Amino acid sequence: MGKKRERIKPNVFKRLIFAFKDGSYATRLSFLVMGFGQIARGQLAKGFSYFLFQVLFALYMIFFGGRYVGHLFSGNLGSRLSGERWNESLQIFEKVSGDNSFLILLYGVVSLVLFCVFLTVWAMNVFGSYENDARLERGQELSTFRADLRSLINEKFYIPLLLPPFLGLLVFTVMPLIFMVLIAFTNYDYAHMPPGKLFDWVGFKNFQAMFSLADGAGFALVFLRVLVWTFVWAFFATFTNYFLGLVIAMLIHKKGIKLKALWRTLFVVAIAVPQFVTLLLMQKILDGDGILNKILSTNILWLADQRYFSLLPRTMIILVNIWIGVPYTLLMCSGILLNVPTDYYEAARIDGASAPQIFFKITLPYMMHITAPYLITQFVGNINNFNVIWLLTGGGPVDNVYYGGGSQAQSTDLLVTWLYRLTTDQNPKYNVASVIGIVIFVISAALSLITFNRASATKSEDAFQ
Repeated sequence: MGKKRERIKPNVFKRLIFAFKDGSYATRLSFLVMGFGQIARGQLAKGFSYFLFQVLFALYMIFFGGRYVGHLFSGNLGSRLSGERWNESLQIFEKVSGDNSFLILLYGVVSLVLFCVFLTVWAMNVFGSYENDARLERGQELSTFRADLRSLINEKFYIPLLLPPFLGLLVFTVMPLIFMVLIAFTNYDYAHMPPGKLFDWVGFKNFQAMFSLADGAGFALVFLRVLVWTFVWAFFATFTNYFLGLVIAMLIHKKGIKLKALWRTLFVVAIAVPQFVTLLLMQKILDGDGILNKILSTNILWLADQRYFSLLPRTMIILVNIWIGVPYTLLMCSGILLNVPTDYYEAARIDGASAPQIFFKITLPYMMHITAPYLITQFVGNINNFNVIWLLTGGGPVDNVYYGGGSQAQSTDLLVTWLYRLTTDQNPKYNVASVIGIVIFVISAALSLITFNRASATKSEDAFQ
């Protein structure tokens, strides 16, 4: 049996097969009764903990979670409507509670996640019993409760340390993400709003409506236009801040410039002002009746001009973003410039390199190498930059010709502000908003993974050391 155990590979399913095939009777029974393998070997505290966990989970699924999971796989999210019914004997209307599709889906997701947690603990119980078999075969003593507790406090302290963040990730990230994804496959909108009404599964109809170019393609074209503007905004918002901040940092860093600390302090003061305060102030300045028009004696709609596909509002948004974003980049670049190896510059000057050559061959590659993760983070962050758009223009101006089709999108909406509008409008479309949320997640994740893995900071970590 020892030789067979040596063939065990990290694959979980193969380990379970080997545990059932080569394990003792106690290990095999632990497949059905959690903790049996530990209780049979005298590890009572651990064994009864596993058994209690199994009992509690079974009770939860029998009396609560099971029916919600059943709804998820039965093809419907409720059948009984809530409302009022006439009671003939009492001659009154009585409130009748029916199904709530929202709660059915929510509790179903919670139950599925708990089931995955149960499977993980169940596998730990089997592997623990199988490890006991191996210890006894080698003539070793089994670990006691005190030894396990001492191990958790010392060499395995990372387990209790990471458990709270893991649970937080599970509750506040994984479950809402699964719930949002499932909403995209339903018809959950204003016409199907629980508890008075029910919503149900519709498969890929929402995705077809979003991406299909057939039947006029009104919604699909609006989506493409919002997507293009989202990328245009993210590109300019990221790289204008980056390169302008780098240029200003280099000017301050240049030899002969006096009062360097003062210039950097002024930019720090600009950062100290909360961003939303600056944005609201700029919105008032650029308003049709704002300070700028009064100073210039004009009536320019800086944030509401619809001409040329709302070119002016979009340009003003990028300029305002430069105002609030450059100080951050400047301070970051200033710190990096102070640590550029002087040997590179001295060698370049000896070889007769000009200032532009030194910038493009030494300074810029060094900066790009160091700040590549920052640029990736900023680009993805700007794709989801809700504050700048919403506080300046609210997504407007409204252009029903270019953004029609009942899409509720407006001229400066990003995907994230469009999603927000779809969920807070008088006629909310949660199903379509969930599709947009999935698109945002896929785009952000793909860009982050691809660009980070291809960045020089990842592929050649020792290049500038």
